Amino acid sequence: MATKKYKPNTPGMRNKSTLTYDEITTNVPYKSLLKKVKKSAGRNNYGNITVRHQGGGVKRKFRLIDFKRSNTSNGVIESIEYDPNRSALICLVKFTNGDRQYILAPKGISVGDSIQTGEDADINIGSCLKLSNIPVGSQIHNIELTPGKGAQLVRSAGANAILMAKSSKHATIKLPSGEIRLVLLECKATYGKVSNESYSNKRYGKAGIKRKLNIRPTVRGAVMNAADHKHGGGEGRAPVGLSEPRTAYGKKANIKTRSRRKSSKHIVRARKR
Repeated sequence: MATKKYKPNTPGMRNKSTLTYDEITTNVPYKSLLKKVKKSAGRNNYGNITVRHQGGGVKRKFRLIDFKRSNTSNGVIESIEYDPNRSALICLVKFTNGDRQYILAPKGISVGDSIQTGEDADINIGSCLKLSNIPVGSQIHNIELTPGKGAQLVRSAGANAILMAKSSKHATIKLPSGEIRLVLLECKATYGKVSNESYSNKRYGKAGIKRKLNIRPTVRGAVMNAADHKHGGGEGRAPVGLSEPRTAYGKKANIKTRSRRKSSKHIVRARKR
């Protein structure tokens, strides 16, 4: 996908660059697979802000994505579409039994291509199989962590993991972060790479674009008042004044918060920090 740059007619256009989205075939989503999104602006039922830096944004509808790939009928790509809720493109698949589902669009897919799911699926781009049926060394995405739960790993634009090895029960997978972990062979994954790998080349150019994306300004704690942040207060540029930096909620910053109850035992090599 090509990147489009603009003439610096205004300060906001000087550093702006967008994607041309040449792969997209339609601007009209499939109505039956849409869902309303209720905005909360980061507030709870009492109206208190519980998640900072949220609010505003252009109205959008949620596309229901089939991450479980439970339909084992053969399917055909009907359209490739933009999804405002994620960085990757999505594609509409029509199955032989008449159902339609949205899936993440793999890189290299086009309208009219066939999509297969199940034990007997061919090793083609977009095919969804159990890890036990995918050859070692393959690029995969949309990976399950629990059989039948649906894909949880490697779903963002341009991402792919590498299936490095297999044992009697687990597959060894190298994730985009550099982490190497074990995943059960019964878990499903999709062959290929996620589409829209040029997404990282996009530059918004001005703060107004971020406001349209439901992102409000982020202010440093050091420039706040003492009542608003642990780092605030003082005359001029004052140091933090604590033995360690704190978050906006008074907890220690820059420490690991991952729960030990999670699947850490399946991590062979941790990601690069």
